[in-house]
Amino acid sequence: MADNTLKVAIISGSLRKGSYNTALARFVAKSMSNGHPVEIDEISLNDLDLPMFSEDLEADGLPASVIELKDRMISADAILFASPEYNGSISGALKNAIDWASRPREGEASLACFKGKTAGLLAASPGAIGGLRGIRHVRQILTQLHMVVVPAEFALGVAHQAFDDNGDMTDERAATMAKGVGLAVIEMTNALKNTK
Repeated sequence: MADNTLKVAIISGSLRKGSYNTALARFVAKSMSNGHPVEIDEISLNDLDLPMFSEDLEADGLPASVIELKDRMISADAILFASPEYNGSISGALKNAIDWASRPREGEASLACFKGKTAGLLAASPGAIGGLRGIRHVRQILTQLHMVVVPAEFALGVAHQAFDDNGDMTDERAATMAKGVGLAVIEMTNALKNTK
């Protein structure tokens, strides 16, 4: 892997097979690799099957799935989050993953999964506004965890009609806006790396 390759993790807050949020995250991630040296790591919360966060579980030692989540987030330069909107807010699965990832292991720097990393925000919904209210809460949480959340964000409405059989977005204007989030993540991450 070249030294200038960015490692970008994508995390969808939806556990549903055929998730529109997962499709959107994959589409944006694919576009990020066009013309840029980017390595994508898709972290599936469905595959990890994280237990609900509990300090009692934590006291017994972090579950293996949590350790895997943390290791993959720590190794990423940037993270692209796609969150469905549940009752106007973040999905429980994504909030649970964030809560687990925020807990430090012995000898680990505080907020090692988040601090100083770039984040991009996406949402998709069959509804008209595409989960826009939910990603406001995601932004608030990630900012609290010291991530550099890019100002650009994209919420895809009527998402059940947005993708073709290849996973590409059929509306050119919406596709350009979605890709803009990925581009903003790349530009911000490179800028942060150049200041170190």
